[in-house]
Amino acid sequence: MTFSGENIRADFSALAHGYAFFDAPGGTQVPDVVAERMAAAAIAPTSYRNPLSPTGRNAERAIVEFRAAAADLLGADPAGIVHGRSSTQLAMEFARTLSKRWQPGDNIVLTTLEHNSNVQPWVLAAERVGVEVRYAKFDHATGELPVGEFERLVDERTRQVAVTGASNFVGTQPDVAAIAAVTHAVGALLYVDGVHNTAHSAVDVKLLGADFYTYSPYKLFGPHCGVLAADPALLEELEPDKLAPSPNVVPEKFELGTLPYEILAGVTASVDYIASLAPAAAAGGTRRERIVAAMHAIDEYELDLRTRLEEGLAKVPGLTLWSRAQQRTSTLLFTIDGLNPIEVERKLTEQNLLVQAGNFYAIDACHQMGLGEPGGIRAGLAPYNTVEEVDALVVGLNELAAAVGVVA
Repeated sequence: MTFSGENIRADFSALAHGYAFFDAPGGTQVPDVVAERMAAAAIAPTSYRNPLSPTGRNAERAIVEFRAAAADLLGADPAGIVHGRSSTQLAMEFARTLSKRWQPGDNIVLTTLEHNSNVQPWVLAAERVGVEVRYAKFDHATGELPVGEFERLVDERTRQVAVTGASNFVGTQPDVAAIAAVTHAVGALLYVDGVHNTAHSAVDVKLLGADFYTYSPYKLFGPHCGVLAADPALLEELEPDKLAPSPNVVPEKFELGTLPYEILAGVTASVDYIASLAPAAAAGGTRRERIVAAMHAIDEYELDLRTRLEEGLAKVPGLTLWSRAQQRTSTLLFTIDGLNPIEVERKLTEQNLLVQAGNFYAIDACHQMGLGEPGGIRAGLAPYNTVEEVDALVVGLNELAAAVGVVA
């Protein structure tokens, strides 16, 4: 059976409130089964992980299952899965750790397409050490981030490249594998912010060539936290700042303090839920195989919705759709002549159509595109969105344009 958002809506109690959620890039709604698993973990007898007690074994099980689930989602090694409070916190911690290996005269390469969480941590680390920061610029007219920018900037003194797997602002999905090849040719490391990308792709960190890859489960049916995947052997080489009694083994040495077992259980449940969406033909496969099949099916469904939405937006008077890269997610940024983006968000919310206005922390991209404050209007699609919701959004936008006298 072909995937359809209609078929999963009953799994989300939040959808019963009557809103059309186009705010998925800021966080998806949570399936009931995820909340139930989190509640079960919270009220089960648990304590600090300890093989000698049943409560400690419950805690250990939550951790082991979390690492296995996240690894299956990302095509990674469970021994290289690190939990963090958020992907931003992980970027801060790893920037501080990795910069211990940098020297004055070295350089790092960032991009102007990034969420600031994949910029500022590296800038602060570079300032402390005294290394040069270079920026690969994206083409704001097309949304593309050319690999040639990295070929121009990366050299033998480059130690780190940081790039988004997909822009949360305009949806662009750069050619990460090609960027990884340029990065690794000089012995540098590649840090990929996969927060937006993971919600719209069947991720394989090895095929991408990412030395570090992060994602936020709450952008794909899970709870609020961050996850980092890396080769355990690479993690072994690094020396993070930590408490003296904290473990010295990977990946625990990167996790500060006692882990939130109920959150870990929620991540595992969200991955299991994704696997449950696999087409019938993949039903007998491993969890990893079912995840890949499900994400491909979801991507096809979202692509159809995106095409319908783009066709509708193209007919709205005065509407500009920004930066449509050839390879992009189902996240669209637009503006309407004569309408403040915040006013558009407010008016649509009154119709139960939840879009968002702002720069969404993609500060450099917003500035490069000349959008200023308050940025643009973002409509992001999720697997539970429907054709009817897309059509309702187009109608709402046409009405707003007509109300201010914008004509085709």
